[in-house]
Amino acid sequence: MAKTVHTTCAYCGVGCGIKAEVSDQTLHLVNIQGNEDHPANFGRLCSKGSALGETVSLENRLLTPEVDGEVVHWDRALESVASRLRDTVAQYGPDAVALYGSGQLMTEDYYVANKLMKGFIGSANIDTNSRLCMASTVAGHKRAFGSDTLPNCYEDLEQCDLLVLVGSNTAWCHPVLFQRIRAAKQQRPEMKVVVIDPRKTDTCDIADLHLPLRPGTDVALFAGLLMHLSERGVVDGHYVEQHTTGLQGALKAAEESAGSIQKVAEICDLDCQSVEAFYRWFASLDKTVTAWSQGVNQSVAGTDKVNAIINCHLLTGRIGKPGSGPLSLTGQPNAMGGREVGGLASQLAAHMDFSDPADIDRVRRFWQAPAMADKPGKTAVDMFQAVEKGKIKFIWIMGTNPLVSMPDADQCRAALAKCPTVVVSDCIKTTDTSAYADILLPAAGWSEKDGTVTNSERRISRQKALFPLSGDARPDWWIVSQVATCLGFSEAFNYQQASQIFCEHAALSGFENSDSGKRRDFDISALSRLTENDYDQLQPLQWPVSGRGHYTAVGSKRLFAGGGFFTEDRKARFVPTCFSWQRNQPDEDYPLLLNTGRIRDQWHTMTRTALSARLSQHIDEPFIEVHPDDASRLMIKDQSYCRVSSAFGNAVLKVTVTDSCKQGTVFAPMHWSRTNSRSGAIGSLVNPLTDPVSRQPDCKHTPVRLEAFDFNWHGVFLTREKLDMQAFTYGTEVRMQHGFRYELSDDQDLTESLNMSGDRIRYLDPVSGCTRHVLFKQNKLQGILITDCQPVQCDRSWLQSAFARSEWSVTDRWQLLAGNAPQGEGEGQTVCACFGVGERLICRAIAADGITDPAQVGQTLKAGTNCGSCIPEIRRLIKSVHTSSS
Repeated sequence: MAKTVHTTCAYCGVGCGIKAEVSDQTLHLVNIQGNEDHPANFGRLCSKGSALGETVSLENRLLTPEVDGEVVHWDRALESVASRLRDTVAQYGPDAVALYGSGQLMTEDYYVANKLMKGFIGSANIDTNSRLCMASTVAGHKRAFGSDTLPNCYEDLEQCDLLVLVGSNTAWCHPVLFQRIRAAKQQRPEMKVVVIDPRKTDTCDIADLHLPLRPGTDVALFAGLLMHLSERGVVDGHYVEQHTTGLQGALKAAEESAGSIQKVAEICDLDCQSVEAFYRWFASLDKTVTAWSQGVNQSVAGTDKVNAIINCHLLTGRIGKPGSGPLSLTGQPNAMGGREVGGLASQLAAHMDFSDPADIDRVRRFWQAPAMADKPGKTAVDMFQAVEKGKIKFIWIMGTNPLVSMPDADQCRAALAKCPTVVVSDCIKTTDTSAYADILLPAAGWSEKDGTVTNSERRISRQKALFPLSGDARPDWWIVSQVATCLGFSEAFNYQQASQIFCEHAALSGFENSDSGKRRDFDISALSRLTENDYDQLQPLQWPVSGRGHYTAVGSKRLFAGGGFFTEDRKARFVPTCFSWQRNQPDEDYPLLLNTGRIRDQWHTMTRTALSARLSQHIDEPFIEVHPDDASRLMIKDQSYCRVSSAFGNAVLKVTVTDSCKQGTVFAPMHWSRTNSRSGAIGSLVNPLTDPVSRQPDCKHTPVRLEAFDFNWHGVFLTREKLDMQAFTYGTEVRMQHGFRYELSDDQDLTESLNMSGDRIRYLDPVSGCTRHVLFKQNKLQGILITDCQPVQCDRSWLQSAFARSEWSVTDRWQLLAGNAPQGEGEGQTVCACFGVGERLICRAIAADGITDPAQVGQTLKAGTNCGSCIPEIRRLIKSVHTSSS
């Protein structure tokens, strides 16, 4: 029987509500729609969220425990983990053990893992991929506010008169929020949007001003702004006097770092007029929101960048008010929840801290912990370096793929190869990381999980299972609890359902947390007595929700408008920030700066999104963006290949020549792994330098060099069967509706290594040497191979669609050999992933109907009417079509 489940999206920190209509639990058939009643998205979903139903199959699922390559029952797997962990602690001490988690975990999973590590094993060596995401914001919040408290909410993005987006390609990385912003600006055209980013991204589509600053100079820009505001008297004197301290020290540091607008412009490689316009708008528009993401956080100066921004909001009293405040846009669905339970090595649970002995004792007493950790543990980069050095001998990796996402990924690979015990809990069987596991534990996938997550605006939402657990898969909290039981801690980990864990987590947040003592920001104690039914029916709400007795509170939208910070004197701190040129600057050997990031339709290391054919059609290969002047100097052509090298590793990528990059910089996405690309894993190149305060790695600033890289043979192979790409120097797998497409290159023709058995027709062009093969089995199209000495030119989307046909005439078969659709057919490369609308179809509609606005394309083809992230590209197509016809 069909059922409707309200749950939460698996992707970014927006935390969109989903209405899932499950039609078949056995076949995992579900229709995904946005939940109109969820306050994070009001029914909107991006392309990734809309395609979630295409990623919940059992393909590549880890469904049984494995120990040393042998499939075993849970009892043996759990005892193997416990015994190896116990032996490691006995021989080397608790700090020889580490756990590396993920923002994909539920809050309940995180809580139990943190409790076991810090309270019962006695080590704080538990960190998470959120260290790569938001650690600098955590550190900046704590320095300024005394706590990791986000003051504002999403509504402020719509209510402000000036929105400053710093290091955030919001259009691609937080599309639902971007749609809300776009709608607000359309309703109020006077609203100003400033984008601060070295790259010109699709977020600039709504920008009144783009500041393409020199990478790493954000501190100087905002230090200059602080000086400008102070000198012109744009200061909320009452707020500064009553609710802050340290202004003079911050101003002195700002003067040393920045000074005049001319000096700021010189440091940041900007023109004075643009800097002056930004400063003027910030000074004159009281309702100002500054929102940031990885371009700020992923830096050796990330914490100072965060505090430089917050300083400007404290000075003007623009914090915690409608339409005004600093707003961090979190990268993962539950990075915030992990922070709440102390999932970072530098934190205790419930926003308590290792720096306060009373906090350590408080958590120890609440948990009745026999071996409470009393100092911070190893953070992500340090953790894997310690593994390689042999200091950590047991590592448990949960729900993440660090051999792709970590900087200096080859070092992490070498570390796991050396480690005596590597345990991996995951729902996916084959990943770069799982290949190094001694013990594999099958975890529940997104569609089977039950728990809570917290989004970027402190909003706690329920995530509910759509399907029963598959195979032997179990929730992460259950796996950790069972290991704890095997270690002898059954009484403290006797959880039967997620609600019990949540209530304990909520109780800890209120434990000895009152105005009579040192008040803590994170308090959801009103939720500590939820019944199972209350928990099941829990509606999205923002913390804090403090109170006594039964749950009645509704949460808090904004904080700090009237002060009340969580420092000893309840005042915020202005933090002196220092701009200095980063150590990892380009040189003669590595003259360009590599910036990494995300693309629109993929997520993290693609273990989930690559299962969806439509999400693989917009950008289908790993690439590197290069400025035209740099490409010309290096004699690298658009759509050719180049080798990208750093001091840490190398990759071979397809080149996109574009002026969206600043000269001297290049950009490559972080998603591709060795599982789906032979040479596109960019993490191997990234410098592992970290921020000295947050220990977050700098993924935006690695010196590299580029060299043209030529192949003698190129092939496009479309097949219904998965291919092992190991024989090829260059190979990328692209999911299509009825199989796989492979982009292949090498120095020699490797056609014979492909499975081409069956009824084959073949054509050889005697002039170009290009060959074309079409393979049938019992009149069913089985494979298409096109090879050339140049990168293959063909209509890939049309060839992919051919696999859906069931009948083929002789004439139609020969049409396939042409590699291109008949005149007037074929949609071209996907532009709108939500509705699968191609570039050629859009261009034909523009020309035929005289379309001049993306909204008209939406009316005709639906493209751009769901998440809207393709609207900037549609706008460019409109301009291109009309330019070419004029």
